[in-house]
Amino acid sequence: MCDKNDKLEQLILEYEKLIYGVMRYFKTYPNKEDLFQVGCIGLINAYNNYDSSSNTKFSTYAYSYILGEMKKLVREDKGIKISRNISKLYSQIEKVSIYLTQKLMRMPTTLEIASFLQIDEYLVVEALNSTNTLLDIDDMQIDNTKQDYDTLLLKEELNKLSSEELDLINKRYMEDMTQTEVASTLGMSQVQVSRKEHKVLEKLKQQLVA
Repeated sequence: MCDKNDKLEQLILEYEKLIYGVMRYFKTYPNKEDLFQVGCIGLINAYNNYDSSSNTKFSTYAYSYILGEMKKLVREDKGIKISRNISKLYSQIEKVSIYLTQKLMRMPTTLEIASFLQIDEYLVVEALNSTNTLLDIDDMQIDNTKQDYDTLLLKEELNKLSSEELDLINKRYMEDMTQTEVASTLGMSQVQVSRKEHKVLEKLKQQLVA
């Protein structure tokens, strides 16, 4: 029993930065100690369910568990009743916001998020307003100089792309090249670049909103 407790304490010490990183999404929540405690519960649950043979890093896997426990605490504490559909939509909005921030190099508008999800803008606004005590979307700052846990899911999906697909996306959105410039560099037509880019973005979209 002592060995098990020691292992869990070591686990928490190793990943406490991850827990504190998730806690910053709940800046207005007053009881930080409770947030940390439920974060530890999420971490332990993730550890108990993690399959070490999978291609997913443990920190990425644990992130959703930790965030889920913190959201649950805040919802219950505030007496928030969120429908299952709104909760699912909000989760999609979070993922898409991260993706579009990378793509646009700025925070997306609610209209841009709605266009990406192919839904009416008012649904995005409703979902954000229904959960505004959980996360202020304007606080989602992507720091490209460090391994920000917010972007781990996106990075994992990017790593699954072929070298040609990744090269195209990098040239379009990191090097800010036009489709014509990319076509010239990769030795293909602008139409081919457009089709491949659309195909890659659709692939990423399906993974991010799943």
